[in-house]
Amino acid sequence: MMKSGPIEIRVIGRKILLKIPKNEQDIQFIRSIRYVRWNQSGFHWEIPHYPGNLERITSYFGDRVDSLEKSAEIPVTLSGHSALQKDQVLMIRTNSGRIKLIFGYLTELIKHIKTIPYHHWDGKNKWWTIPYSEQFEAEIKMKIGQLGLTFSYEQEGKNEGVPKASPLSFSNYKKCPEAYVHKLEERRYSQSTIRSYVPLFEEFINHFPDSEIDSLGEKEIMEFSRFLVNERKVSSSHQNQAINAIKFYYEKVKGGERKYYHVDRPIREKILPEVCSEEEIIAILKAIDNLKHKAILMTIYSAGLRIGELVNLKIKNIDSKRMQIRIEQAKGKKDRYTLLSNRTLLTLRDYIQKERPHEYLFEGQGSTAEKPMRYSTTSISAILKTAVSKTTIKKKITVHTLRHSFATHLLERGTDIRYIQSLLGHESPKTTQIYTHITTKGFDQIISPLDALDL
Repeated sequence: MMKSGPIEIRVIGRKILLKIPKNEQDIQFIRSIRYVRWNQSGFHWEIPHYPGNLERITSYFGDRVDSLEKSAEIPVTLSGHSALQKDQVLMIRTNSGRIKLIFGYLTELIKHIKTIPYHHWDGKNKWWTIPYSEQFEAEIKMKIGQLGLTFSYEQEGKNEGVPKASPLSFSNYKKCPEAYVHKLEERRYSQSTIRSYVPLFEEFINHFPDSEIDSLGEKEIMEFSRFLVNERKVSSSHQNQAINAIKFYYEKVKGGERKYYHVDRPIREKILPEVCSEEEIIAILKAIDNLKHKAILMTIYSAGLRIGELVNLKIKNIDSKRMQIRIEQAKGKKDRYTLLSNRTLLTLRDYIQKERPHEYLFEGQGSTAEKPMRYSTTSISAILKTAVSKTTIKKKITVHTLRHSFATHLLERGTDIRYIQSLLGHESPKTTQIYTHITTKGFDQIISPLDALDL
């Protein structure tokens, strides 16, 4: 005998919300419907409002249905927001560098979103996201206006999680095994990777203070991964790197089989890098009076260097005859050549004549011929921050922004993207192609092939 009880059905936009008493036969029927899911917080089933689904449900439950409500509103699950009407669009700029778009089933708007690179449909939360840029934001607003829709705009609040536990908070803090560091060095991982992996692995092993390191396994890795997301609220890239640091110990140090851990490894969010205009680069460089500081930023921008590549540059890497800079053992353990600009060369000559570095092109305080010392990366960041503060620039600019700007400006000046790929040291052209989505300069000069036809 089938268990009796009230059946509540609510149709809201593209969803059918179904509340039923617990009954195995009913649950099997519901699970036979494609894309159904159980909403734990609302204690109801969510079923796509596809053609035929509502009729199928009402036919199955028959006169057991206690209530059936229909609404054109789209539920917004974000706290502090009321439901949206079908002609409304909620636009939220997220902290991760993307724009979140929440609205009902608007075909024309969806078509436009799909023309934007790196668009993504979040089927679980029922919203679209696109990379943030002023251009994309303006395009979406214009499209919303053309469709006669209304929209509201919000800036996502900071999503602060619990801070990382300090080693001092543990009575018996476990340090990373020496074998772990030795294996990283043996496999020639960069110092920056080692500096990242060690604290990540230590955080993992100290998350389970009463367990031996070698007793930890898949269950603990899954638990720690969920902790990073739900409690620490780390970025997807941080979570990915943490998992890789843990896998390195069990697979490389302990010699275990390469294994796929069934954790929710996040998809990296596609964001467009921030770039400076040529006018902003001029303003930054003009704001610097110190010759050495100016030479550092000019070299990074004019050659498209990573900050680590800059501090590792040696005087011998500057080839003034061929007007090239040799980058040795960069990311991926690869050597490459990049540009040496005429203006940068003149500035470097003045700087070298004045400062007299010994081995590295830019050396830190206390550097001697017997013990040359690299310049500090944190000092370079401080130089840029100070220079930007003297301008009217409001963008969030880092040292890596200069590298992105170098690539974008080359592209805007007509440089073939294959050459830009080589200068940047990108292994895949897909990495370089992101710059084609940043600039639209010159697009107005492109003529459709249809216009060339004699019709």
